[in-house]
This record gives sequence, C-alpha cells and structure tokens, in this order.
Amino acid sequence: MMEILDTTLRDGEQTSGVSFASAEKLHIARLLLEELHVDRIEVASAKVSDGEFDTVKKISAWAAANGYLDRIEVLGFVDSDKSLSWISEAGCRVVNLLCKGSLKHCTEQLRKSPEQHLSDIEDIIKEAEARNIIVNVYLEDWSNGMISSPDYVYAMMDRLKNQAIRRFMLPDTLGILNPSNTGKFCGLMRQRYPSLHFDFHAHNDYDLAVGNVYAAAAAGVNGIHTTVNGLGERAGNAPLTSVIAMLHDQLKIRTNIVEKKLNRVSKVVESYSGIRVPNNKPVIGDNVFTQCAGVHADGDSKNKLYYNDLLPERFGREREYALGKNSGKSNIRKNLESLGIDLDEETMKKVTERIIELGDRKEIVTQDDLPYIIADVMRSGNSDTITMVNFSLSLARGLRPTATVRIKIGEDEYEETMPGDGQYHAFSKALWRIYTRLGKPKPTLTDYNVTIPAGGRTDALVQTTIAWNFNGKDFKTRGLDVDQTIAAIKATMKMLNMIEKMS
Repeated sequence: MMEILDTTLRDGEQTSGVSFASAEKLHIARLLLEELHVDRIEVASAKVSDGEFDTVKKISAWAAANGYLDRIEVLGFVDSDKSLSWISEAGCRVVNLLCKGSLKHCTEQLRKSPEQHLSDIEDIIKEAEARNIIVNVYLEDWSNGMISSPDYVYAMMDRLKNQAIRRFMLPDTLGILNPSNTGKFCGLMRQRYPSLHFDFHAHNDYDLAVGNVYAAAAAGVNGIHTTVNGLGERAGNAPLTSVIAMLHDQLKIRTNIVEKKLNRVSKVVESYSGIRVPNNKPVIGDNVFTQCAGVHADGDSKNKLYYNDLLPERFGREREYALGKNSGKSNIRKNLESLGIDLDEETMKKVTERIIELGDRKEIVTQDDLPYIIADVMRSGNSDTITMVNFSLSLARGLRPTATVRIKIGEDEYEETMPGDGQYHAFSKALWRIYTRLGKPKPTLTDYNVTIPAGGRTDALVQTTIAWNFNGKDFKTRGLDVDQTIAAIKATMKMLNMIEKMS
C-alpha cells in the first residue's frame, strides 16, 4: 500500500498567481481527506502570515473534531523553537522539518558545517518531542546531494536514523532527476536504511515528475507527494491524478484514493486556483476520453479495440466521440446513438460531409449541434423555437453599456432594454428580463471561455464557449464570430432552444 501526501495547500499554493482564500483551503482539505481519502495533507508553511495562521487553526480544529489531526502536516524550519511554537499554537501536531539534503545548501545557504546543522536538527527534534509534535524530515535538495555529495547525505542519515523521526522525505527540489537516477538513488536509500520510511517528492521541470515517481515507487519508497492538477512552483509537482492512475495500472500498487472523486476535486481546485487544466491533461483534461478519428470509433464498436485500462467511468467521467474533419460515420453514429436518433445511409452521408466541412473551417461541432445539422441537411427548415429578431449593443466612455434585445418565441416577439457591467452582461439582463416577465425558467451560467487564435489577427474568428446548468444537467454551447460578444450571443441562443426542449 502506497501512502499519498498531497501538498496542494502548501507547495501547490506556491504556483505563481495562486492564493487560496481561507474557506477554499478548508474546503480543499475536507475534499482531500473525506472524499479522496488521501493519507496525509501538507497545509502550509509555518510563520508565513497572520492570515495563514488563522486558516491553519480552522483546518486543525476541523481535523481534530473529525479524527484527522495526525494527517495534517505543516512545513517547519530549523529555527530554534519558532516554527514549533507556530505549529503548536495553530493546533497542529506534525512538522515536516526542512533540513539541508546537500552539502552545497548546508555550507552556502546556511553557512554552517554539517556538524552544526545536525546539532541544530537534533535540538529541534528534542523540542518537538517535549511538545508532543511528530517529526518528518525533508532533505531539501536531496537530488543534488546524491549527485554531488552522497557522503554528506549518508552521514546525515547515519546520524538521524535513530532519532524520533517518523518519515524521511526525499525531494527532487529543482526537478533535475530522471527515471534512471531516481530509481538508482531511491534504491540506494532503501538498501542502506531498510527499516526507515521514505517519501519521494518530485518536481516537473523536465516534464519527468510522473516518470520519476514511477521509478521511486518501483525502487520501494513508502510514500509519494502530489498536488491536485500538478500545481506547484515553476513547472509544478507530480499531479495526483496521473500518479494514481500510474500506480494502480502500471505498477499494480494499491492506494487508499477513491478514483471516482478525482475529477470532481480537480474541477474544484481548478476553479479556486484560476489555473485551467489543459484539455489534453491525462485523466482530467476535457478531451482525454474523446475519440476523434472515425477509425477509433469503429474499433470501439468492434469489441472495444481502442479502449485501454483508463476507462472514464473509473474517474466519474464518460467516453465521448468528437465531431470534426476527422470524423467518420462511426463517430457520428456513436453520438446519434446517445441522442436516440437513427438515420438512413444517404442522410448519414450528408451529415458526415457537413460535419467535415465545418471542421475544415475550424469550427467545433458538439453532440448538441447534431440535431441542428441534421435539420439543415434534410432541408426541414429552421427548427428553432426561439430566434433573435434584432439586438443593439452600445458602449460609450463614462457610461454603462446598454443592450436592447428583441426575440421571437413561437409567433410572438418581445423586447427589453437593460444596462449592464459589460455588453454581454447587458444583453443577458435584457434577455432574462423577458424570461422573468413570461415566467419561463432560465439556466445558470457556470463557465465562460473565449478562444482567440494565435497570431494577432483582428479579423480572426473567435469561439465563445459557455457552460450551463439547467434542471441539474450540465452542458456547453458554442458560438463563432469575429466579435466575441456576438459569438457569446450565438452560444446563448443555442442554449435557449436547447432548454426549450428540456422544459
């Protein structure tokens, strides 16, 4: 069983531009421990700020009330009793003591001899014992230590191995290792000190963090450090989701992690951090369970030929089949099956040609667009119940933007004018005022994303994607135009017709 420490709330918060609010940190802590069943979480560095102190007190109070206090850890420093006092007063009882794992860091940063540094560490350990605080030790810059000063590392370990230290944590602080030397160095530590508990802490500077975790786990370390979505300083840390998938599938190593909760926790942290998850990020990216090539969809229909062990259902997700220029009939059939639509071969051919045509223009076609494409292909006329008659958007310096909207619902037309904080906001307010007047239900906007092609062309098409929730169902609509507000209006009109059919 591999132990997992998640350090999203400490190392992950060192991501440039990321600062979690107190309530967000408490919520993430609860999700990690209660839902994901992470073994331990590192929640802060000691002495950072008064605000951090108050947040850690709230987390420790919750943890104490729910039996998790020994699983809450705080980074502390070799600074007499200052860090220990901070941690104790915050209500915690586990310190991750930051010691120097390379001779260079010891002599050049601390400007102390190894003997002086070890003596200081031993004093901290004695003080922690007196305060009933559990000690784990980080060997900071351990990777450089093993490369350039292994005798220093071994001398430190020989001196500390019999101390009251629960875990020794081996960080690749600068992300310089590769799977080959990670496996070698972790193996040496395990061989030399077989009775000790070792954690491995990877950084992703060379995009090798998960590979290095694989090597460390294969070499027999007892614990792995991760962050949600790979947050962390510089290029980040080993992402929890990739690490868990790799441990479970590639090494057949068990953990306590509940896989079905991984995607939900990822989305929460994405929202709180403001750092978007790339669409192609393994396990949690929006596109990673989407087949694009028609041949793959065809293979999936024939005994699941293009499936691997990373089944989306494991992670609370669903397999999807993309629609675009690479789509074949199999992709389209998979989407039609989900919608309960059956087409004859001639109509299927026309629909396929239209989707390829849209894909060549770089438009993204979704499953929700299919009924509109089919209606157009079959020349059944405009099937929209709600259409835009006209709209006017005004923007003037010193004045709030204003929108006038005129829509047609069935045979009747309705018009409203409203100010807003932006042009789309004004449009939305005018639209929802019509809906309120008519007593019609409206959805909740949950996300708004604008994609602008690179290159600085002002005449380039802009795609606006809006995520909605209506009656408990989440879905997205997209609009394409040279103006992002008009693209958003197009996406909104698609949404109106969709919820009209749901109501």
